[in-house]
Amino acid sequence: MSARVRIIGAGMAGLGAAVDLARAGIAAELIDGAAQAGGRCRSYHDPQLGRTIDNGNHLVLSGNRAVNDYLATIGASDWLSGPLHADFAFVDRQTGARWAVRVNDGRLPWWIFRDGRRVPGTRAGDYLRFGRLLGAGAAETVGDRVAPRGAVWDKLIEPILLAVLNTAVADGSARLTAAVMRESLAMGGRASRPRIAEPTLAAAFVDPALAWLEGQGARLTLGRRLRALKFADDRVVALDFGAGEEPLASDESVILAVPPWVAESLVPDLVVPDVFRAIVNAHFAYTPPAGVAPMLGVIGGTAEWIFAFPDRLSVTVSAADHLVDTDRADLAATFWADIAAIHGLPATLPPWQIVKEKRATFAATPEQDAKRPPAQTRWRNLFLAGDWTQTGLPATIEGALRSGETAARLARGRALG
Repeated sequence: MSARVRIIGAGMAGLGAAVDLARAGIAAELIDGAAQAGGRCRSYHDPQLGRTIDNGNHLVLSGNRAVNDYLATIGASDWLSGPLHADFAFVDRQTGARWAVRVNDGRLPWWIFRDGRRVPGTRAGDYLRFGRLLGAGAAETVGDRVAPRGAVWDKLIEPILLAVLNTAVADGSARLTAAVMRESLAMGGRASRPRIAEPTLAAAFVDPALAWLEGQGARLTLGRRLRALKFADDRVVALDFGAGEEPLASDESVILAVPPWVAESLVPDLVVPDVFRAIVNAHFAYTPPAGVAPMLGVIGGTAEWIFAFPDRLSVTVSAADHLVDTDRADLAATFWADIAAIHGLPATLPPWQIVKEKRATFAATPEQDAKRPPAQTRWRNLFLAGDWTQTGLPATIEGALRSGETAARLARGRALG
């Protein structure tokens, strides 16, 4: 069957759209300008480390519905690992204090009443004020709804929400924050367990999807960058990859699953988020000692989260615009100093790699959230996908997959209608 849907972009949004279409019996064609699929959710062999690493440490939660559906469909559910319960370990870099927040499985949050489960030195009432985030309006920031101070804020809420929003938390969208809370903490620990792709992102999210899609008749073409869309009346009539226009059949649809700045250059009058935040990741070729937490939040250090994989240690810093222009060797030394002090490791710097994503996500502020377009466009055969579209969530893997589902549903309705 010839492709009735062409998906431009083979990141998580494009892959999610292709999987959704294939489930409905529509074999799409995936086209990407890069040399590999996966977009920002990619893995590669790094010769400097002699290991396969991810571009970054992407965290999902056990309650992420789209992630669970996607992985179950492609047969990759077993490639996520994490604790049996919603346990989050932290350490204070300055004092050495350690604690764990342990959310109980059920929806009634009795964990906030128990010492040993909540942030040390806090009381149940300290947590209740964060419920005010659930009633936030579209124009409100987190700081508009709750005061950004106190032990619960400093030692739990801010580090977790910084990772989720990739934006200074007090300035972040309270509406987006509330959406995440409703689907995780408000649902209890069963929906809030952290899940990490292991051994790599590609092994969990990309390679099984490509294999499954191939079995469903979908096609993947890499190294073809879309240069232009040709419009006539109310539809896209041709694609230009740099070697002349390629006409589209009247029943073909296009899902544009590319970064927002690329979509803006291709689609007339498209309004997209235009302020972005960086993420900096560091990877070290050092086998973690036994007993090290697989994911550890760091308070008062340069590193924000330390991840322990079987063959490496990694660091992630969100909203990292303040670090993105720092010399890479200086970053590696600073991050390793944090790791060595926290885990009691030698100070000698092991082989390292720094990965900087200067435009990792849109800034999750109310102003930028308001610029996110819907999947539907004014052209009847053109649909948008990406974590930057109006998913109701911050820029996450879950949001990217949901955007792909939405675009696929629209294209599916047209193809089968």
